[in-house]
Amino acid sequence: MVSSSMPSHSSDPATLNFVSSLMASPVHQVPHNLDRDDSTEFVEDVDEFDQNHHNDAHVSVDIEGSSQCVEVEQTEAFSVFISPSGSKIWIPSVPVEIKPVIGTVFYSWEQVMYFYGRYAKIAGFSVRVGQSKKWKGVVTNKYLRCNKAGKPQYKRKFDVTHEDMIRQCTYTQCDCEAQISVSICRQSGSFKIIKFNEHHNHCLIDNFNQDLSKVSRKLTFSTKQFIHNMSLNRIGPVKAHRVMVSLMGGHHKVNGTPTDFKNFSQSVRMYIGDRDSQILIDRLTDRSKEIPEFYFDYYVSDGKLQCMFWADEVSKLNYKKFGDVVSFDATYQTNRYNMIFVPFTGVNNHKLCVSFGAGLILSETTESYKWLLQQFLQAHGKQPTLVLTDQDPAMRQAILQVWRETRHRYCIWHIMRKLPAKIAPDLLQNSTLRSSLHRLVWSIYMKPETFETRWQELIVKYSLQNINWLKEMYAVRERWVPAYFRDLPMCCLLKTTSCSESTNASFKVNSTSANTLVQFMLCFETVVESQRYRNRAADFKSNNRSFFSESGLLIEKDAFDIYTQAVFKDVQKEICRGKHACFISDTEFDADVFVYSVSHLCKRNAVKHTFKVNFDKRDKSCSCSCMSFTRIGYLCRHIFHIYRVNQVEKIPNAYIFARWRKDALPKRIFDIENRYGVDTSLQSTTRNEILELVAECVDSIRSDTKKLVSFANNIREIKSKLFETPPSQSSSEDVNLSIIEELVGQSIAVEPTVSNPPAVQNKGRGKVRRMIPPAENQINKPPKVARLCKNCNKYVTTHDSRNCKKWHEENGAVEQGM
Repeated sequence: MVSSSMPSHSSDPATLNFVSSLMASPVHQVPHNLDRDDSTEFVEDVDEFDQNHHNDAHVSVDIEGSSQCVEVEQTEAFSVFISPSGSKIWIPSVPVEIKPVIGTVFYSWEQVMYFYGRYAKIAGFSVRVGQSKKWKGVVTNKYLRCNKAGKPQYKRKFDVTHEDMIRQCTYTQCDCEAQISVSICRQSGSFKIIKFNEHHNHCLIDNFNQDLSKVSRKLTFSTKQFIHNMSLNRIGPVKAHRVMVSLMGGHHKVNGTPTDFKNFSQSVRMYIGDRDSQILIDRLTDRSKEIPEFYFDYYVSDGKLQCMFWADEVSKLNYKKFGDVVSFDATYQTNRYNMIFVPFTGVNNHKLCVSFGAGLILSETTESYKWLLQQFLQAHGKQPTLVLTDQDPAMRQAILQVWRETRHRYCIWHIMRKLPAKIAPDLLQNSTLRSSLHRLVWSIYMKPETFETRWQELIVKYSLQNINWLKEMYAVRERWVPAYFRDLPMCCLLKTTSCSESTNASFKVNSTSANTLVQFMLCFETVVESQRYRNRAADFKSNNRSFFSESGLLIEKDAFDIYTQAVFKDVQKEICRGKHACFISDTEFDADVFVYSVSHLCKRNAVKHTFKVNFDKRDKSCSCSCMSFTRIGYLCRHIFHIYRVNQVEKIPNAYIFARWRKDALPKRIFDIENRYGVDTSLQSTTRNEILELVAECVDSIRSDTKKLVSFANNIREIKSKLFETPPSQSSSEDVNLSIIEELVGQSIAVEPTVSNPPAVQNKGRGKVRRMIPPAENQINKPPKVARLCKNCNKYVTTHDSRNCKKWHEENGAVEQGM
């Protein structure tokens, strides 16, 4: 076979250095896993080669002793010849420096594959490892072939009338004979090219379609990491592909198609598979061993996971400072097993939501909630003062049995939203009833006896004695009406489970019902890290703000130094209103204790309330009958008014709740080591640092073309030095598994001892049809407006011209008559 004389091409320095380095590389042992007889595809990423020059002259070539074939077409990528039999032959247009030469010696099989894979990438085809020849059990020859080598696979015939359709095949083999053959020297272990066939019987890949070739479609580690990270933010593989196309500047710059992205996403789920529960347990168990303050426990029944609870060190510190009031609520559709996600949430010193821990339970039973509350108590060591939930009876019983010292409170919002379904619509449309009822149940200043009196007056006024739901709610008034919690510290910090629902909604933004438990846990960590980032940003803002006085009082500056920004805004408002909207209407005193009657005005300058304030001049202690300090943890406007009158310039320490201070938490909780989703290993940090350095360099010279070209050449030189020794070639399946293992963070080498939970039906799973809320169901909808039907010429509300029965009947009769 005679090779055609191809036009010369200008080669880049990196390619020439690579070829020369291969010839001078040291001897390597042949890997044992390459001595095989099967054919596997070899796909290797190589640099694209600039092919801007070509020869327009016609070239004649003699193929295997036949008469000369005439060239009929020539492009930058290949030349096309017609054989005497009429078949086409494609010969790639590549530089002679890149083309394999018979007699070339390589000192490792990796060098051979890397060299031919590089040539194939520039030539426009993919490579597969062919069969090996053996002599007395010893490999003597190896082959690298075009990926379209092999006999064509024809689709089997089927009856077109058969209901079951045959899946379409995507075979690409067309018996292409392009290949190289190398012989192996037993003494030196070197590889010598003894045969090279560059003729293809199929069209080669054009330069502008290189991104669609199998070589270019191979996903790199960074691309797979990008797909995985996008999935943790509820961005699917198709959207992730679109995002990467936008970031990289075009489809031709992205490795892989949307289908390749979807296949990798599916590979992650298949990797987890039946070991889902076991991988998650091993992951959290390892973390509890590495981090002493990390608490984790789970419960298994009949070999299947039933319950799980976890809380890390930061969650424990948050609970220690802000755990006086806890809210928890069940969240559904966060994983494929329909396990119910139960996060425990509170409010921190920035008035932002914080997590105290979380759990997964298989069923909403009293026993499941009891187990969860027991683990919470074991992790944190103390019970909260107040806990808020909805009216779930299982939660109620579990709290009574486990948290005996905790006051249980129902969410007012959940109760009041049922109002339209419990009261007749015509009566509820009376705005006076609705507003009167809301003012009664939401009041924070009312005493229990006052509430009971006004409730009875309201029932009689609107004749609500026969509504059973109101009777039931009144019977359990101690569990939800604020008047019965006014003596409890921080009772007004949370009056609804909105904090839990807000946290649950943020979890659902990241996690979906299709996620495995491992993926759900990664999504949970992503959400918690976002939550802690907001808290860190709020802490940074509080410590770096400037003070601007609105009242001109020194006590305002003292409050600024003590409280976080979110709390200071409320305290500042109380100070200003105490100065401008309050006045002393009466004064009594006994020795050093003064009793003031302080009234505050509404927006219309009318007296809204009057409260008693006791002030002791000896220690500057104060107490107000509005009990604002007990309910929310900072002083009210009435006390600030008395402090202004008595020239008190600083807030006494006795009236500063530790939970509202700037320094409520140690600064170490914001360290990198305590953040989720941050890989602190040397390998990961070095990779990220390299990317940051390259990005900084490119940004700094983005407008200087000469410096950009020089920087690109320097990067090519660095790359050529890195690839002087070709990377070891592992099977694509092994590489993919190792990458997924690194991304998931857990190996599947150990046999599972805990099985995945069964997919259960729970009350929060949802239905096919939309659930109509009670308020919408009870509203009297206005009557439909009659419309003219053009077929029957009548104004109707039951049909239109598309489904007019009269028109269909008449047309049907006409058709039958015809």
